[in-house]
Amino acid sequence: MGPPIVLAHGFTQTARCWGPLADRLAIGNELHLVDLPGHGNSTDVTVSFPDAARMLGETGGHAVYVGYSMGARIALRLAVDHPELVRHLVLVSGTAGIEDANERNVRREADETLAGRLAAIERDDRVSLGQFLDEWLRQPLFAGLPTTAWQLDERQRNSGGGLARSLRLHGTGVMEPLWEHLGNLSVPTTIITGADDAKFTDLGRRLAGRIGAMAAHHVIPNAGHAVHLQRPDAVADLILGAIRAG
Repeated sequence: MGPPIVLAHGFTQTARCWGPLADRLAIGNELHLVDLPGHGNSTDVTVSFPDAARMLGETGGHAVYVGYSMGARIALRLAVDHPELVRHLVLVSGTAGIEDANERNVRREADETLAGRLAAIERDDRVSLGQFLDEWLRQPLFAGLPTTAWQLDERQRNSGGGLARSLRLHGTGVMEPLWEHLGNLSVPTTIITGADDAKFTDLGRRLAGRIGAMAAHHVIPNAGHAVHLQRPDAVADLILGAIRAG
């Protein structure tokens, strides 16, 4: 049996949104699928960004942590705050936050606008939440992700209120930038981005450069931001290879 692996999903997803990647990682490993605060079965959990990271660590213990997008930011915060819990860190389409204060304020205002829309959606109003999700997944960020991989039924298990709280508490605009801490990061780190996602591939290079010898950055061709859904076997091969290599 391999080491425990904890999966931390992205915004609007749930623990069940990993698709074939989770199936691959579960072979010979102890897999923990987590609903992050504001999502799925944790929709009513209201905690700060650092506490979300702490709770993730309490759930998984000493383990390999795989985070995608929002989940990557939370997993990175866990590695910075509690490196003793992280055997290996895998960041899929992640960032260490927005360094520039003005840019961070602009992002926070944009997230607040989205949060306001989400907060107005009643929990059982699936049509309105469905409309929001349709708009969200049609962003250029998710270009190339087929609608068959949108997992709308699962995403609609979320509530507008829960997603609004997630944006307000765990959005990139409110996240304390972690770039200055990366040079002290003491855990092996694998960074994975899709070649078609230029922004996060650049961020991935920056992450690897700041972390140094403990980090390796891999760019997967023919994939965008949701690289783990577009190329699950390629992502699984990288994660499993990194775990085996220690």
